[in-house]
Amino acid sequence: MSITILLVLIIVVSLFFDFTNGFHDTANAMATSIATGALKPKTAVALAGVLNLVGAFLSVAVAKTVAGGIVKLDVFDLNDTLDSERLLLVVFAGLAGGIMWNLFTWLFGIPSSSSHALFGGLIGAAIAAIGWDGVVWHGVLDKIILPALFAPFVAGLIAAVGTWLVYKITANAEHNHRDNYFRWGQIGTASLVALAHGTSDAQKTMGVIFLAMVAAGQFDQDHPMPFWIQLACALAIAIGTYSGGFRVIRTLGKGLVEIHPPQGMAAETSSAAIILTSSHLGMALSTTHVATGSILGSGLTGPKGEVRWGVAGRMALAWITTLPVAAFVSYVTWWIGHGVSELTDNLLWGGITLALIIALGGGYMFWQASQKPVHKDNVNDDWSGDSNSPAHTTGSSDSDSGAPASEHDKRIERRDERIRKVRGYGEPADFVDTSKGLDATRPGSTTTITPDQTPRG
Repeated sequence: MSITILLVLIIVVSLFFDFTNGFHDTANAMATSIATGALKPKTAVALAGVLNLVGAFLSVAVAKTVAGGIVKLDVFDLNDTLDSERLLLVVFAGLAGGIMWNLFTWLFGIPSSSSHALFGGLIGAAIAAIGWDGVVWHGVLDKIILPALFAPFVAGLIAAVGTWLVYKITANAEHNHRDNYFRWGQIGTASLVALAHGTSDAQKTMGVIFLAMVAAGQFDQDHPMPFWIQLACALAIAIGTYSGGFRVIRTLGKGLVEIHPPQGMAAETSSAAIILTSSHLGMALSTTHVATGSILGSGLTGPKGEVRWGVAGRMALAWITTLPVAAFVSYVTWWIGHGVSELTDNLLWGGITLALIIALGGGYMFWQASQKPVHKDNVNDDWSGDSNSPAHTTGSSDSDSGAPASEHDKRIERRDERIRKVRGYGEPADFVDTSKGLDATRPGSTTTITPDQTPRG
């Protein structure tokens, strides 16, 4: 009975990890589209949520890598209750490490890898339970570490070349016209990245739940992936994606590079191509590494070569430390759970202890984030030049207290909105009347805008 209850707990915690993966990694698909105005923030995350849901059903190749390519299952005798319990505790502690790192990096707006947090968690828990022989090291090297090293550079190179070509080809085009067309194109490329993210990342949680089911003796390692696991993981990552994750969106869209529509489309195209290819090959690639590499590459060859290297350095440090830190957290939590199980002579109490650790640690970080919120209304505020934190916003909310915008700021926003409606050429974020926008800006037009008046012709 205790194994069954623990299995249910692990499935619930796995889906919570999937939820955090969704809101942590929404930025991978939508940060550039939100930053350039191609999509409004809530529209962007809603679209990403739907496409993550669809993408989760397209493949299970990555799920198989997670289920059998990290923890060495043949060292466990799953006919032995003690070994089954040990493997379940490995899965639970691995999830704890992944969730805690996800929430910590989200709090500081760092686009780290949810995938590597999960893999590091499983590796640390396996070492704690079995020793170094409990990890499939050749699988970790081939499917996780090598792709993690090469993917950002390949993505950055493709995006840099793509951005350079775009600006070269459109050098003589009128910039407003060009940017508006690229904003429409961004909707397509961002949607493709969101679909690719669902195809890649939802599968990782499927693999964890599958591993727990094998440990509990519900089916063997060669059993096909059950539909209910696919559906549950697809819904969890979609709901997490829709919840926003605007802290990381702000860092990628405004903090790393001041991105423009041509750069955004080039970066998204590069990301989608690499993520979909890796998913097909069963590589458990980090979509965060790919998306960040693409945005960085597009910044290098953009109009001003704009890259904030301080922010980029924080990201690189997080990438390097994700696997070992998540492994360390899960190593410690495994021993805590194991110790409680030994003291009470009941595995279930060990699992409940781990669940409490996740709840308390996660609750504290959510509370900290609520003190300086980043949301749909301030996600596109200008980035403070001397800041590395997404919580430092300007314009629509006070950078220190999160207070609402002043009446003066609101008047400025209303004026800017009216200007966009007169000057715009059908920007997808505004859905304005294109013909009126063109008429209003033709030579000889007498249309004027004043801060507190409507457009007059």
